[in-house]
Amino acid sequence: MSLPPLVAYFSMEIGLEASIPTYAGGLGVLAGDTIRSAADLELPMVAVSLLHRAGYFHQHIDDEGRQREAPVSWPIDDFLEKLDARISIDVLGRKLAVACWRYRVRGVSGYEVPVYLLDVDLPENTPSDRRLTDALYGDGDDYRLAQEAVLGLGGIAMLRALGHDQLVRYHLNEGHAALIVLALLEERVAAPGSTASITQEQIDAVRETCVFTTHTPVPTGHDKFAGEAVERVLGPRATRWLELFTKQRELNMTDLALRGSGWVNGVAMSHWEVSRDLFPDYKVHAITNGVHVRTWASPPMQALFDTWLPDWRRDSLSLRYAIRIPCHEIWAAHLEAKRQLVDFVNRESNAGFDVNALTLGFARRATAYKRATLVFHDLERLRKIAAERGKLQIVLAGKAHPKDADGKEIIRELHEIAHALRGQVPVAYLANHDMGLARMLCAGSDLWLNTPLAPLEASGTSGMKAAVNGVPSLSILDGWWIEGHVEGQTGWSIGEEPCARDSVHAEDTAADARALYDKLEQVVMPCFYDTPERFHRVMRSAISINGSFFNSDRMLAQYLHSAYRLGFVPRRIQASRADE
Repeated sequence: MSLPPLVAYFSMEIGLEASIPTYAGGLGVLAGDTIRSAADLELPMVAVSLLHRAGYFHQHIDDEGRQREAPVSWPIDDFLEKLDARISIDVLGRKLAVACWRYRVRGVSGYEVPVYLLDVDLPENTPSDRRLTDALYGDGDDYRLAQEAVLGLGGIAMLRALGHDQLVRYHLNEGHAALIVLALLEERVAAPGSTASITQEQIDAVRETCVFTTHTPVPTGHDKFAGEAVERVLGPRATRWLELFTKQRELNMTDLALRGSGWVNGVAMSHWEVSRDLFPDYKVHAITNGVHVRTWASPPMQALFDTWLPDWRRDSLSLRYAIRIPCHEIWAAHLEAKRQLVDFVNRESNAGFDVNALTLGFARRATAYKRATLVFHDLERLRKIAAERGKLQIVLAGKAHPKDADGKEIIRELHEIAHALRGQVPVAYLANHDMGLARMLCAGSDLWLNTPLAPLEASGTSGMKAAVNGVPSLSILDGWWIEGHVEGQTGWSIGEEPCARDSVHAEDTAADARALYDKLEQVVMPCFYDTPERFHRVMRSAISINGSFFNSDRMLAQYLHSAYRLGFVPRRIQASRADE
């Protein structure tokens, strides 16, 4: 008999399937991987997010390289089950009715974790209110705060309406869910015998139940709302409780989550160091992100694992035994995935990709600090490397936020670069980067490129997905790569040392570009073309060393032990330990 849910996981976005556009990028995909591992490990958990009917836009890139956005239409009834539960919350000076849909995430043993997606497109709401959950990260402070009220205040109320009254932990995946803290405080203040003010005992009781994961050191990643907006959206009563708790009128969602959580963690060891400096008044821990292996391993790589690692689907740690898989079989499986990617690139872009050429993959949100253009800093040197060391081709993807003019300019610039390099270094920029395209890119590239402005990469997970498929990284030493990097074994670094933690925004693009070109020309390409057996051994080590550790099973087990502290071990983990 399974336990009732004990943990509720809240996330503004969640990547359930490529065809369900309720995610924008890494944060949502991580949330989906977390829930998939919870189902695999048979962890008594539920998840709460919003039903984004218009999704995170369809991306079109025109002939000039300009991004255009359009709403995404998707058949909700084909994927989700509508539940009867209804609740209401006070938003924008009126009652907002909230409904709920359920998606079931099924684990390897058949164990299910429900995901509840909150929906306000109901006839009893005003026409403008019915659109409040439509667009992920919609425009305007009122819209954004109303969404976060639906997630936090509405999410707690919906869990109660669904009968989840035995929950003991509430996991806030980024600050968007911080109003959970207010909802839990209000429950305690409204309890029989409580006083009309917030007591330290009540605050401590709420903090004991809340876990907060912060994901970014970038200031724009932390939502802040002026006091006037807070009162306008949440009303005078909620505003008063917030002021009593935070002692300030402005609502900083990250600050509220920090104040209201007994456990706070960053998403990599390097991000932990940055977060300690950002939030010196709080104890911050580190749990490095991971990816769900079954989701991100390509079909040919899955078939190879089935032959050599029969327990890999239920025990991601068994990927460490990939070290005994013959290298030529790893290369053969990779080549199948690479052919699929090359065929897709040529159909979509007519870029003239060659399956025998070294293929660099880069897929990130198009924003300035990700530095997608770093590899193109010196086009003449790039041409020279390709002419003298061997064929080179580069495939990129990523959406720019509709309001990010700099991000859109990056895409336009890459479009121009692709034309400038035509016939010398094939370059393709693929539109509509989603989970499906990400699977193809991470499996089919030969080398995974990551070039963030250090130390602004909190973690990053695309290189982890690549590693599961035997694709080594060539990356700046930041985020997870500081932990996963073993030079010449799991991949290669750009530069020799991690950026100092106290030098945020200290940029030397030219030096980083030179380091990238030097490593590519002098180390990586000779390895790929002149000693392919050695390159294949690096691929195997990427699976064995990085794939076996940087996965969401390990990550969630750490949350279970350190953050949730539930006092029991799920049956699936018990079985895994018994088999060792």
